[in-house]
Amino acid sequence: MASIKQLASFAVLNVNGGQRISYTFDEIDSETGDVISANQKGSFFCVDESLSKEIEDIREYIKEHKLTEEA
Repeated sequence: MASIKQLASFAVLNVNGGQRISYTFDEIDSETGDVISANQKGSFFCVDESLSKEIEDIREYIKEHKLTEEA
C-alpha cells in the first residue's frame, strides 16, 4: 500500500540556543484517499545553514509586516 505524507503544520521554536522545528502530518492512502494515520508528530534541530537563513527571513518578514504600527 503506497501512502502520501501531507504536512499539516509546523513551528520553529528557540530551544537552548538552537532552532527546533516541530511538525505535524497526516498519512493518506495514495489510491483511496483514506486517512491511514492523522496528527503524526516529528521534530528536528535545524543544522542546515540555508534553512536557518530562510527561517530568519520569515522572522524578519513577520517583524516588518505584522509587528509594526501599520499592521
